[in-house]
Amino acid sequence: MNSGLRAFALAAMMAATGLALAAPDKVFVAEEGSDRVSILDAASFKKIAAVPVGREPHNVQVSPDGKLAWVTNNGEQTMQGMGKSEGGHAAMKSGGEVWAIDTASHAVAAKVPVGKHPAHVVLTPDGRFAYVTNGGENTVSVVDTEARKVVATIPVGAYPHGIRISPDGKEAYVANLKGGTVSVIDTGARKEVAQIPVGKGPAQTGFAPDGRLAFVSLSQENRVALIDPATRKVVKTIGVGTVPIQVYATPDSKTLFVANQGTKQKPGKTVSVIDLAGGKVASTVQTGPGAHGVVVDREGRYAYVTNIYENSVSVLDVSSAKVVRNVRVGEAPNGISVTP
Repeated sequence: MNSGLRAFALAAMMAATGLALAAPDKVFVAEEGSDRVSILDAASFKKIAAVPVGREPHNVQVSPDGKLAWVTNNGEQTMQGMGKSEGGHAAMKSGGEVWAIDTASHAVAAKVPVGKHPAHVVLTPDGRFAYVTNGGENTVSVVDTEARKVVATIPVGAYPHGIRISPDGKEAYVANLKGGTVSVIDTGARKEVAQIPVGKGPAQTGFAPDGRLAFVSLSQENRVALIDPATRKVVKTIGVGTVPIQVYATPDSKTLFVANQGTKQKPGKTVSVIDLAGGKVASTVQTGPGAHGVVVDREGRYAYVTNIYENSVSVLDVSSAKVVRNVRVGEAPNGISVTP
């Protein structure tokens, strides 16, 4: 059988069994300084597109079905003749938005008004709802992703920033940056049911996929706190690099990556690799200045890290804990997400 016939036979077999060829994996990068989302091809590590979004996009999250990438921003680009800081402040006053990008066409598919100064967005495991932290008003917006409107607003702690949802979808953990706590949201009741004291400057939360541990970065202590979700108590803190921001665990729940941003004057250039079984830093990887966002792909093969002061994304090989590629992107890359 020649190659053409083999390809036809394969396509026919997949059609008959209801299967489809998987779309190419993509990495989405929110560029806070360029008002765009860059899109990288996860196979070649090359930048393939840049999508204009709202003012100062901070975080991005691909939906569980891989069809939409949701990004937080400070509203439309409507103010002419203003500097970015002035325009951003004005936009913050008028409230922010979360936009949805079609991951296939790269077109903006939806724009949903949320609260003031939205930071992070995450989706429930079934993709039905998006949760958005509103740092400017100490709330979390719950967005119905089908109706594309806010269906609930939940009061939380002081200056909510990072947020992640538990593997079973029952709880959301919110890092209250100025409150020193993690708010626990019951996603069924859509209300805060607890605040966990964690330490100074909690920036981002996370969960091990097996649900046994939760995490929060303590940006003002240069540490990461490990939380037992069953007791809602901190069980251990681990020293990492300066000003840790985002954290992300591997699919096997064995390893936690921590991006150490540092400051603009003294940028951090590392990712701490924590062995969760041993509860200690196993290695430290050099990335780029201002390591901020981090995500691990579904196979646990690569971790992607945004370097906010270098305008780049570092690609880390998880097994070797080494950087295999640095990709130039737009200005001030912040949040990052990969298709599931």
